[in-house]
Amino acid sequence: MQVPLWFALLVVGYLGVKLIRPPAWLIAVLLLGGFLLADSVLAPAINSLIK
Repeated sequence: MQVPLWFALLVVGYLGVKLIRPPAWLIAVLLLGGFLLADSVLAPAINSLIK
């Protein structure tokens, strides 16, 4: 069974928030940090590490 990546991330994120209950500021920092890193000069380096 193939599941779209966005759906899998949504489910994992939802379960993580419901089960672990991290503070709202931590969620905001992680989302904003990931968004900013994806558009930075570090993006190619991160991409090569992931692949």
